[in-house]
Amino acid sequence: MKLSTILLLLFICGNLAFSQTPVRIDIDVTKDKKPVSPFIYGKNNVLPSTFLNSGTTAEVTKAKDAGVRFVRQGGGNNSTKYNWRLKLSSHPDWYNNVYANDWDGAARNLIDKMPGVQGMWSFQLLGKAAANTKNNFNDWGYNQSKWWEGVNQNLAGGGQPNTTGSKAKVEGNPDLYLMEWTADSTVGILDKWFGEKGLGYNKNQFRYWSMDNEPEIWSGTHDDVMKTQCTAEEFMQLYFKVAKAARAKYPDIKLLGPVPANEWQWFNWSGGSKINGVHYPWLEFFIKRIAEEEKASGIKLLDVLDIHFYPGESDVTNSVQLHRVYFDRKYVYPGANGVRTITGGWDTSITKEYILARCSDWLTKYKGTNHGVGLAVTETDIASSNANVLAVWYASTMGEFMKNGVEVFTPWSWKPGMWETLHLFSRYNHKNYVQAISQNETLVSAYPTINEAADSMTVVLVNRSLTETILVNLNFSEFHVNPGKSPMYSISNLGTAETFISHSNNALKKTQVEASASKITAELAPLSVNSISLLALVMGSAYEMQKNSFNVSVYPNPATDQVNLSFSLPEKRKLRIELYQVNGMLLKTISNEVFDAGNHQLDLNTSGLASGIYWIRFTSETATQTIKLIKN
Repeated sequence: MKLSTILLLLFICGNLAFSQTPVRIDIDVTKDKKPVSPFIYGKNNVLPSTFLNSGTTAEVTKAKDAGVRFVRQGGGNNSTKYNWRLKLSSHPDWYNNVYANDWDGAARNLIDKMPGVQGMWSFQLLGKAAANTKNNFNDWGYNQSKWWEGVNQNLAGGGQPNTTGSKAKVEGNPDLYLMEWTADSTVGILDKWFGEKGLGYNKNQFRYWSMDNEPEIWSGTHDDVMKTQCTAEEFMQLYFKVAKAARAKYPDIKLLGPVPANEWQWFNWSGGSKINGVHYPWLEFFIKRIAEEEKASGIKLLDVLDIHFYPGESDVTNSVQLHRVYFDRKYVYPGANGVRTITGGWDTSITKEYILARCSDWLTKYKGTNHGVGLAVTETDIASSNANVLAVWYASTMGEFMKNGVEVFTPWSWKPGMWETLHLFSRYNHKNYVQAISQNETLVSAYPTINEAADSMTVVLVNRSLTETILVNLNFSEFHVNPGKSPMYSISNLGTAETFISHSNNALKKTQVEASASKITAELAPLSVNSISLLALVMGSAYEMQKNSFNVSVYPNPATDQVNLSFSLPEKRKLRIELYQVNGMLLKTISNEVFDAGNHQLDLNTSGLASGIYWIRFTSETATQTIKLIKN
């Protein structure tokens, strides 16, 4: 076989895994601009409860290097019976045994070891809290404290284990290890941490407080004291008491609720959620009752609508699309279940979740357009251990949350691929999201952010294809890219072990892409997360050197309300004349037409311009000239 034939075959085979047609992505910095909440870069359970007198734990060190900005430290179900006075928790997933848990120490670690990071703990609404460790089930004596299927049995308080079933042979007595815990007891921790005679913690670092955890399933998780699930309205009354007491002590507090457990619970409260005989999905019921009580009391009772999500999908193709469950009104979710009950019956044709978009609709319906309630997901996980799948899912979810203004995001489980992704987002993204539209959002999405000056942009690109390398064409509107090579950082082809060690020791691969003024073509590996860092063209540098391209002059300069542009052309040609801000952002196209050879003049109205420096750029097919304009 000829060498040329061999090379041709190699070329064809090597390109079979490439997308044949580039995916076009249009980015417009003037549209859909919104601030990115730093609190979507969050994590559960970073801080040890024992105060660190010196140094840090490995988890704290890694969190700081990866750029964690928010720590949810309540402990999930273990927060429901927490006693801040005695520093004790009752563990519902371990016989209800009571153990030492020092929130004061964990909060002090946040202050000392992670300054500037926001922390969130939880209030207790159930009405019971841990009282002592004297009546724990002797799990060490039973089986050396090993996990077995009976760890959920209610054995604290003198219970007897059942070796063959899920229920204890004899249930323990919760009165032996729990105590009454009122709303005033719950919010008393605010006095201890922030009060005049308290610990002196800075309450601005502890603004967020969760209104307990997964109350719809208390009859399962806390069945030692709630054998039958309380009604939806009974829970609301518990919620109102604690929320009002907390707001009275700390007016600027951020209250998160109702923290439902999963997709079924988004829509269903055991026993139903009705008002005057009318059925409401649980989250709609919650929002409606919040709005009614706020109107009646004049007290704000909800700041952030918070949910949990534990999808059961193990199929990789579906897993990398799970970010669409929150806001995509067109996405048919294969795992749709609870949403089928949204009308009060069981309708298999209802398959589109868009749960956070639904909540936004309900908030507007019951609280008005300017309701001021944020959105959060404080627990989630997916059924995958593949680091590349996890990186793509996590990046896609954070990207959608940036796009839709979500306030808080703290995944529960933490697996390889997630540290890498968090580091990439937190380290390189800017403070404001801007619009990006992909021709194929299912396959490739772009999540661009810009800085306040609008002269620097980062574009995160996610390729969800399992096998295909994708070419993308990025087209920019109202952002003039500085031509040349720009860095691209990529996460792809991760192994099974953790690869993130620190900011300087991780799996990020740095390459370069070639940028023109308005377009970039980039190649994205299968199942990859990529971040391109771009600078806007600083007008007046290289282009201003071309003084005689069109013999341009501006008068008067500095300008008042109108200026005259003079220029000349050696031959007939099309000329584009544009007005830019000093940072390179296009403000206006003054002219884009064909001019004859010779001298020309145009008037430009500058009355609407703020005082400052601007650039007027003249561009033809063969030449460019930029001239400075100063507006008094």
